[in-house]
Amino acid sequence: MYLLGDDYATHPTEIRATLKTARSAGRKRVLTMFQPHRYSRTQALRREFGAAFDDADRVVITDVYPASEKPIPGVSGQTIVDEIAAHGHGGVSYQPRRQLLHCDVGNIIDEGDLVVSLGAGNIHEELAILAADLVIFEKLQAAVGADGKARLYEPLARHTTLRVGGPARFWVEPNTERAFAEVIRLCGRENLLLFVIGRGSNLLVRDGGIRGVVVHPSGGEFDRIEVSGNEITAGAGAKLKEVAYAGKAAGLGGLEWMEGIPGAVGGSLRMNAGAMGGQTFDNVVSVRFLDGQGNAHTKTRSEIEVFYRHVPLFETNYVVSAVFSGAPAPRDTIEKKLEQSQEKRRSSQPAAKSAGCIFKNPRSIPAGKLVEELGLKNTRVGNARVSEVHGNFFVNDGGASASEMLELIDKVKAVARTERGIELETEVQIVGENA
Repeated sequence: MYLLGDDYATHPTEIRATLKTARSAGRKRVLTMFQPHRYSRTQALRREFGAAFDDADRVVITDVYPASEKPIPGVSGQTIVDEIAAHGHGGVSYQPRRQLLHCDVGNIIDEGDLVVSLGAGNIHEELAILAADLVIFEKLQAAVGADGKARLYEPLARHTTLRVGGPARFWVEPNTERAFAEVIRLCGRENLLLFVIGRGSNLLVRDGGIRGVVVHPSGGEFDRIEVSGNEITAGAGAKLKEVAYAGKAAGLGGLEWMEGIPGAVGGSLRMNAGAMGGQTFDNVVSVRFLDGQGNAHTKTRSEIEVFYRHVPLFETNYVVSAVFSGAPAPRDTIEKKLEQSQEKRRSSQPAAKSAGCIFKNPRSIPAGKLVEELGLKNTRVGNARVSEVHGNFFVNDGGASASEMLELIDKVKAVARTERGIELETEVQIVGENA
């Protein structure tokens, strides 16, 4: 159970008294979000603000509510953050965008916490949003069960190989098909957008994140890999690399190309991922999936329409598991092919943070070769850069935003269109909202 409250306290003395009362409530932690009132007051009382938050375990400060005052250079919410930190408080952070305050607090909230919003202006709207989302969050927690996980406002940059992206309004990790089905049904009843993510290796999430439920099937049934005869059954969360090595252990070849794909089974089926001349559906026997009502179905390979990097069935249905076929082969032959896949990945792909291939290959020329011929390797926008190793890989040099990545994509597309008359199409899946 969570407890939320607000107060229009703006003076350090009022804040100290409010938080002292909150501390006496005996809750697990006191989490506080604060919006300073007026630049002049913030500047004049900065030192008093620094000592006013001692009874809060975590403090998130947003920018000043000006109340018709003009900004004062060097004065902002960061001013108070610096003073609180200087006072010795180790749990303070700055969030310049007031609309994201509830995300910062909601992502760290735990059962038994007390959340207090303080200050002037419209900060209290953030508490109202948090309260409404907590109602749905508790339903999602019940749906995934004690063995699953759920978090509010989870930064998706933590869950994509490119390391960019805003928060998921709701993040859930079911580890059974039954729990996954319950989440799907709940989303239908609550009219919530549902998006499934695997290892996030072919994904670019915009800076505004995803305003819905992001499901990450993992653990339990979804990580299971079982071998029977010449077939391997793998859950949606199993890594493709692990499927390839399960094949090796069983003396089954034809799966070695999977070693070079950083994704999971579910994502590879959704886009028919490929490498080393192989692609996912070359090895598929059947796929088990859930529909939009949470009902389970199984289809054989011949029943599934498959295109280059696109499988329409999985735009609105959700993979649970798949059966792959291998062919008996000598162990040393399998090991050699696995080593070849590893070597090709090491020599032709950057080690830096990336999402894999950004563009689909045009008919006339591989996208990476085209980018290289256009002289665009190492082109950058902010901390987003075209890799010097492979022209079809864009890398995050540290702290890149999704908007920088998107601008870089548009820049390369524009040059390809102008100089070669080629319209590049993105292979990476671009989702979410702008900030």
